Amino acid sequence: MGMKDKFQDQAEQWQQQAKDKLGETRERAGQRGQERPERQERPDRQQQPERGRRPGDDEEREMREQFDQDYDA
Repeated sequence: MGMKDKFQDQAEQWQQQAKDKLGETRERAGQRGQERPERQERPDRQQQPERGRRPGDDEEREMREQFDQDYDA
């Protein structure tokens, strides 16, 4: 067996070990996810605005539109 074959076999062995370990980790994560009870939404929680929008965005937009209308004439 040449040196190239020896190192190639070692690399393939490491790759297989990494794949096996990844599979085991995924299995454990899947089992953990099944053990958790489902999260329930608390009724006293405030609803959060849509993502990317802040409270008051509509009011600001309306004010800008009114300003534009007033000064376009």
